[in-house]
Amino acid sequence: MTSPLLAPYEGPHLRLRNRIAMAPMTRGRADDVTGVPHPLTGEYYAQRAGAGLIVTEGIWPHPLGKGGPGIPGLVTREQIAGWRAVTGAVHEAGGTIFAQLWHVGRMSHPLNLPGGATPVAPSAVRIRSEGIHTNEGNVPHVTPRAMTTAEVEETIAAFAVEASNAVRAGFDGVEVHGANGYLVQQFLAENTNRRTDRFGGSREGRLRFALDVVRAVADAVGPERVGLRISPDNPENEIAEEDARGTYRALVDALDPSGLAYLHVIERGAYGALADLRPRWSGTLIGNFNGPEPTSQRAGEEVVAAGLADVFSYGRLFIANPDLPARFAASAPLARPVEDLVYGGHAEGYVDYPPLARV
Repeated sequence: MTSPLLAPYEGPHLRLRNRIAMAPMTRGRADDVTGVPHPLTGEYYAQRAGAGLIVTEGIWPHPLGKGGPGIPGLVTREQIAGWRAVTGAVHEAGGTIFAQLWHVGRMSHPLNLPGGATPVAPSAVRIRSEGIHTNEGNVPHVTPRAMTTAEVEETIAAFAVEASNAVRAGFDGVEVHGANGYLVQQFLAENTNRRTDRFGGSREGRLRFALDVVRAVADAVGPERVGLRISPDNPENEIAEEDARGTYRALVDALDPSGLAYLHVIERGAYGALADLRPRWSGTLIGNFNGPEPTSQRAGEEVVAAGLADVFSYGRLFIANPDLPARFAASAPLARPVEDLVYGGHAEGYVDYPPLARV
């Protein structure tokens, strides 16, 4: 019997060769000074163009949004040109590729930011339980600076500009990163958003930044080119959501009429986000599991077969298996990545994993 993941998908705005998405994954190989993607980035993504949809690594919309060494931007002419080469390579290989728009908020450090700037966040709440990677090694987090209302509005506009730049660079669309404890989720969560202006306080206030970002991006490039990634009830990066069910139901209900390209839901922990949110979302839904081990083919098949998602995204499996859909189709063994080569570096551990035909 053919895997449901291998069937084509045709939704309101997406037409994909299969229902397997390549999830966004940080690889840290951009030029750390210019933010221009590595010369091999086009080859890396083109090798994985067999996915129905590729979502790139996170790309910063503002210099204060950069999370670590080797993270690319999509702001300058040079960065746009670099990404245009990437999208051209993917399209030549028959793929579809969205750029992930990623502002990390407090998940940065002065060593990672221009001029040694202090990271910004909804409120001055420091991460205490873990360090952060810099060019000088792993260091403790600093207390972020609470953004002024004007800075919040400036950041919303920066997301919209980045989306327009992505289209100029040839991307088929963009995904707003609203998950994993980064800036958008920092505004959503009660423990990281202690603001008293219109971007905080009540649930309505905490939702405002996410809604304004998505709407500004949709206004810039069209809602049919915009996805949103969320991770309800995800404690990663010291996020604590007191009522994840209520928060994300309200978020999804507000965005469902917008006609977005898709909603990308990471499920982790006790809250069954896919089952709870699927009935509330009328468009394309991409599912993802965030666990200690890479998600299996069977687990993704079960989600799609049950109707909890239209497409399922895989991350870590794509690192060492550039032709992952073909391997699924052939029930072939899956390679494991070399952990020391996941972040940073050059070709090794990036574009040198062989496809099935050469194994």
